[in-house]
Amino acid sequence: MSRVLVPFTTGVEEIEFVAVVDLLRRADIEVTTASLDGSTVTGRSNIVIAADAILADVMHQEWDMVVLPGGLPNAHLLRDDANVQAVVERLRAESRSIAAICAAPTALAAYGITEGKRVTSYPACRGEMEQLQPSSVYVDDAVVEDDFLITSRGAGTAVEFGLRLIARLCGEGKTFEIRDSIVA
Repeated sequence: MSRVLVPFTTGVEEIEFVAVVDLLRRADIEVTTASLDGSTVTGRSNIVIAADAILADVMHQEWDMVVLPGGLPNAHLLRDDANVQAVVERLRAESRSIAAICAAPTALAAYGITEGKRVTSYPACRGEMEQLQPSSVYVDDAVVEDDFLITSRGAGTAVEFGLRLIARLCGEGKTFEIRDSIVA
């Protein structure tokens, strides 16, 4: 069974967080949501979300993928968190999958993960993405995959993004099964 870590904190975009976690779990993927300090998190629309774990307690476990949801200040807080950066860099070194949506790809750009890769993000983050990592190639597609990296644009692309993550971890057959079950 594949294992996915989803770190998140204050201001997380709830649609991006819940849609991705829900879809991955429907595909029988083990997902652990981890807040930075273990407390409940209030998202951008004031929805309170309980975490499965504290990031520091689970970050050293084996993960097949890390997914960074967007929303502000969530994306910037994830970018500035040493534990998030350590997980992302370790998974990159292990040739594991790294995914981010909305404003969260800016964290990956800040870490140097997007260097030379095709990427996307929330449209208003394009300038920041290009400034942080000039060698990356910005694309306006809803979901962009390049090698180990999967990025997406925002709340409206969250289902498509989640389905691409399933395809990466489980194959297209499982993606079609989940897509049919949710009538997408």
